[in-house]
Amino acid sequence: MVKFVDRVVLHVTAGNGGHGCASVHREKFKPLGGPDGGNGGRGGDVVLTVDPQVHTLLDFHHHPHQKAGNGRPGAGKHRSGADGGDLELAVPNGTVVHAADGSVLADLTGAGAQYVVARGGRAGLGNAALASTRRKAPGFALLGEPGEALDVVLELKSMADVGLVGFPSAGKSSLVAAISAARPKIADYPFTTLVPNLGVVSAGATTFTVADVPGLIPGAAQGKGLGLEFLRHIERCAVLLHVLDCATLEPGRDPISDLEAIEAELSQYESSLGDLLERPRLVALNKVDVPEARELADFVTEELTGRGYRVFEISAVSHSGLRELTFALAGLVEEFRAGQGAVEPARIVLKPKAIDDSGFTVSEDPAEPGTYVVRGAKPERWVRQTQFDNDEAVGYLADRLARLGVEDELAKLGAEPGATVTILDFVFDFQPTAGMADEAYAPTRRGEDERLDLNTRPNADERLASKKVRRAHVSDEELLLERAVEERL
Repeated sequence: MVKFVDRVVLHVTAGNGGHGCASVHREKFKPLGGPDGGNGGRGGDVVLTVDPQVHTLLDFHHHPHQKAGNGRPGAGKHRSGADGGDLELAVPNGTVVHAADGSVLADLTGAGAQYVVARGGRAGLGNAALASTRRKAPGFALLGEPGEALDVVLELKSMADVGLVGFPSAGKSSLVAAISAARPKIADYPFTTLVPNLGVVSAGATTFTVADVPGLIPGAAQGKGLGLEFLRHIERCAVLLHVLDCATLEPGRDPISDLEAIEAELSQYESSLGDLLERPRLVALNKVDVPEARELADFVTEELTGRGYRVFEISAVSHSGLRELTFALAGLVEEFRAGQGAVEPARIVLKPKAIDDSGFTVSEDPAEPGTYVVRGAKPERWVRQTQFDNDEAVGYLADRLARLGVEDELAKLGAEPGATVTILDFVFDFQPTAGMADEAYAPTRRGEDERLDLNTRPNADERLASKKVRRAHVSDEELLLERAVEERL
């Protein structure tokens, strides 16, 4: 038996980026082959795509964990790793993507609509890409960045033109079966309909879809019955049709009181697509094939018309009045579609980066004075891509952070040498005299950085003299090129 699922929690994980390779070209009679480590491949994305052939979220109910492919690591001889394969997940038309906190991330409507729910990690650069005039043969490479991992909620809101609302056993399913080829379950007990049913209706040259949702009862907007679970399926409907039972034998019920009760529930339901009572609404007085029901329908028609409703007396059994009803619905649907076609095309909004935006922030932890926290996309990405068991890689990270202005910002906040600095889950000791951001510094041995050795660190005068000597051999153009390469990272 096919199960209808319209709400699932999806655990998605994008692919990790492949690590870069630290390699040196070795060939006979070529002792100075230079670095030839290739870059890693990027991690695969997790993409949601609307597929018209998919009508439920059942697959994700059984398989809630989805992961894209990882990027492959780079290799020597300038061989780059393969990119991780993107994972494309087919979802029904009308799927809304919510974050864990309930905020809406995407509203997917229309065949082929896509949303990248989790982005793959960046690839790590090999030492060939990191080589510069100062680091002619880097003894390290950058690690691949982990892919995004998050939990999202997928919620299906059916894409129908007309929504049928009414009490249980009012004849909504019978009406759908009478005006379309749909064959929903029909029985003489309440809540026969447990899942929304869609039917396609043709009226002249107009074809539209009708959604039959489970019956509503007073308190449905607060969770009573099945209404709260399925009211969202009529949010997108252009027209609402009240199906009122004129042959009910329940005490205290009549078409007028049923209409008022359903209208009250529609007004209380919080829809992200606007007030449901603002939609065009028609009234169908059903079961007029019963003599007593015909008399009751004739009695209440005048009052309903006086309230501004267009009223149709119908019978889903004898098909009486169905032609007039379907053509009236088709006319309202056509009016809605014509209005949708006049909507202005979406405009691209450009949001330039602020002039004073440094790309990071530094703040002192109020709970631990003397501890500073650095946040920002660049410093966090750089930390994730650093091999901390390689001193040269750590020194390279220190240079990049200093050039970004992290060291200067820490000094402005009064950070003393030895202060604790946290970036993500990594903790550092602030050492402003370690020669960070020294543009003239060049490593002497692959994989090592003497600036990190406190016992051999030169004093300020020695560093200044060394910098002046080294800068004489480095042109301004080369320094600009180095900075451009690091900005690209």
